[in-house]
Amino acid sequence: MLQDIRDNSQGVVAKVIIGLIVAVFALWGVDSIIGGFVSSPSVAEIDGEEISEQQLAISTQNLIASLGGNVDNFDQGLIEQVSLSRLIEEVLLRQTAQDASMRISEDRIDRAILETPQFQLNGVFDSDLAVRTMAAQQLNVPAYRDQLRRSMLLSQIANAYSASGFVTLSELERVAALRLQSRDFRFVALTLGTRTLGEAIPDADITRYYEENQAQFTIEEMVSVQYVDLNKAAIMDEINIEESLVQEQYERERETFEGSAERRASHILFEVGAGISEGEAMEQANSARQRLNAGEDFAMLALEFSSDTVSAEDGGIGYSDGSAFPQAIEDALLELAEGEISDPVVTEFGVHLVMLTEDAAVAFGSFDEVSERIIRDLKSEEAELLFARRLEDMSNMAFESPDLQALATQLNLEVQESELFPRSGGRGIFFNPSVVSEAFSQDVLKGEFNSNVVEINDSQALVLRSLARQEAQVRPREEVEGEIAVVLRTELEKERALELGERLFAELQASGDIDALLIENELEWVELNDTVRDSRAVNQEITRLVFSLPKPVTGSPVYEGVTLSNGTYVVIELNSVSVGDLSAMADMEKADVKNSLLTQKGQAEFGAFLGNLREEADITSRLADNNF
Repeated sequence: MLQDIRDNSQGVVAKVIIGLIVAVFALWGVDSIIGGFVSSPSVAEIDGEEISEQQLAISTQNLIASLGGNVDNFDQGLIEQVSLSRLIEEVLLRQTAQDASMRISEDRIDRAILETPQFQLNGVFDSDLAVRTMAAQQLNVPAYRDQLRRSMLLSQIANAYSASGFVTLSELERVAALRLQSRDFRFVALTLGTRTLGEAIPDADITRYYEENQAQFTIEEMVSVQYVDLNKAAIMDEINIEESLVQEQYERERETFEGSAERRASHILFEVGAGISEGEAMEQANSARQRLNAGEDFAMLALEFSSDTVSAEDGGIGYSDGSAFPQAIEDALLELAEGEISDPVVTEFGVHLVMLTEDAAVAFGSFDEVSERIIRDLKSEEAELLFARRLEDMSNMAFESPDLQALATQLNLEVQESELFPRSGGRGIFFNPSVVSEAFSQDVLKGEFNSNVVEINDSQALVLRSLARQEAQVRPREEVEGEIAVVLRTELEKERALELGERLFAELQASGDIDALLIENELEWVELNDTVRDSRAVNQEITRLVFSLPKPVTGSPVYEGVTLSNGTYVVIELNSVSVGDLSAMADMEKADVKNSLLTQKGQAEFGAFLGNLREEADITSRLADNNF
């Protein structure tokens, strides 16, 4: 049977069929063939348009990447729901744009690509860089243009809402009334630290606190280690470079560098496309060159004609060492003297008139000026090789040697000792998580084996061995009783401040007069008038509390008593509230308020618009626990 197939496959007809299959694969790719039989299942459908599992997976990956952090900390189900919601909104907006016959012109897309900073070198669009950047996003040029078109179209809809909002005078007045509001109040602060002086903390209380809070007084498990440190910087100190080698390297670098120059150029770009042919662009360029020859200013003509508005406004397209600009422009610059203008130059971007604005020959430094750098470079190269070789030896010997001494002798290293450090890390290299992890590994903790090689970075590696281990232990009561006494006294101070503060507050509510109590306890009112929200004249926590209180009724102050986060108890008496006046608001602040209100309105209206689209659309989700 197999032989029959082999025999028949040699025939003319079979070769034609195989040729057709190869052609189909070459023209449309494997995916187009397989895709005809196997399609990615959908996770949702919006008015007949499906969202595939692949689209959801890509959107989810992008969302996680934008959030950053550890992926394991995210609820995958929630992330998928958010991603699907975003995809559904995108489909709804795109369908709306299509129904409204909205379009983005090819010229606008071209302009957006040319002006994308990620596609520019020294401020100039670089096509190779653009293609590479797109490829890094797994996109070719047509796919990127299509993605950009969709993004610009959706932005156009969103901008329609943010740009069409308005803010009324009454809205600004309401904001000013709140933002510029001022309040008259006074308060009494019962700070900690004086009410229990001379009062002993009972020994029984210290003992009880010590026994109930052992974790607070536990010293972590700690270890110290022996270690050898392979360091490229130390290897460089061992290396001596012969002067003849330095001289040879200097001559090579000078020959390579000699004749190099850095040129700065300006150009006028007559872009081809959007209805302008290369011939028409060439005519425009020749016409502009005639005006330049007649004495008109290059910069002014660039502002008038150049499609590259960025370089026209900045006065040039930047510097080049002979490789930054398209080759045709680089070739033209080689023929120009400083201040001279080229004939029209054709590149993939259109037709250019190029002017050499600066031609600075760069001189190579003398031997004395660059020899130290050359020595350092040569040492670094040799040290790199020695480090890699010794690192391999270190790894083998760490496994084979019974201790660190043989390894240290072989590699000309010193066996060093660390101080004790916990699992949370110590000082210097022992703060490195990889070093700590290895030091506390079971093989090393038992004291029987050397560690694996720990590569701290590209130029430093360690092997370590357990030296001493201190088990976790609770500090003796005698050692910590002073700390406990401070904690208990602080708590007692808070209790006394609260007790007196509540007494003051109750009396103030009952009679409105606590002067006698204040004198008795050596306290006094702190009075503040015309205080605004962002005042720094008093603790911000007090200010926030004051501005959270209701407006007093005429002749009837509002009282409040509360413990601050630092334990201080305050009694507050709010006497009056004055509303702000828009006329007192600075013009810049008015503009900020207006822009903020416009943004809030735009977001709210756009959100309502999206909500309405969802309500009217026929949305079916196949993702679990989703409700659209």
